[in-house]
Amino acid sequence: MNKTLVQEQFGKTAASYLTSAPHAKGASLERLVELTKPQKTWRALDVATGGGHVAYTFAPHVERMWATDITQEMLDMVKGEAQKRGLANLRTAYAKAEALPFEDASFDLVTCRIAPHHFDSIPAFLAEVHRVLKPTGLLAVVDNVVPPGSTGDYVNAFERFRDPSHLRAWTMQEWRDALGKAGFKIAHEEQLFKQMEFKSWAARHDANMQAFLRAMLAELTPAVKEVMEPKGAGPDLTFRLSEGLFIAGQA
Repeated sequence: MNKTLVQEQFGKTAASYLTSAPHAKGASLERLVELTKPQKTWRALDVATGGGHVAYTFAPHVERMWATDITQEMLDMVKGEAQKRGLANLRTAYAKAEALPFEDASFDLVTCRIAPHHFDSIPAFLAEVHRVLKPTGLLAVVDNVVPPGSTGDYVNAFERFRDPSHLRAWTMQEWRDALGKAGFKIAHEEQLFKQMEFKSWAARHDANMQAFLRAMLAELTPAVKEVMEPKGAGPDLTFRLSEGLFIAGQA
């Protein structure tokens, strides 16, 4: 079987996602627990689990925690890490976000964090989540978001040069519209900002690509500069990205 671009990219960098600061320690991680208030009787599912951080965070609060991904290297790592952490209720399964191998109405909570911008179809993912959620269940989703128009296009292009498996981060309004069309009612939404260290963010690339990405940060329009807020230089260069967080139930 030929690997997709996403599987290639994440298979090669699986170990780095376990220690990646935005994934392992981002503000949205604990915020999801605060907002969803998971219960010990719940069955929960984390879609596109990546390094498994959402699954590790929620597993102690629920009866059963499932974590799915399309990258086997990620799943193997998550399984091993769960054993190290003593999370006996955590299970892994190979699955596309758009085709979940679970029965209808089987979960109390479905989470997905910093992944949908890689999906082939976010609407198809939302339809699957709606299918596997119980009528009283919750969806908790976090993903990178961009402003509308050319400013958002620039941010997406910047991200895509660094990681070709990045398809497109949506705007907050696109998420609102898609959730509504998929049969969800938004109970809570917020936008979070995260400071990115350029050195670690671009570390997977050679000097030429890093220089190109630095140039993209240096030659910003005022509108993009206001959104990305590049600061510092050399090894101290940082910039800002945004995340949208949505908690939704079935309408």
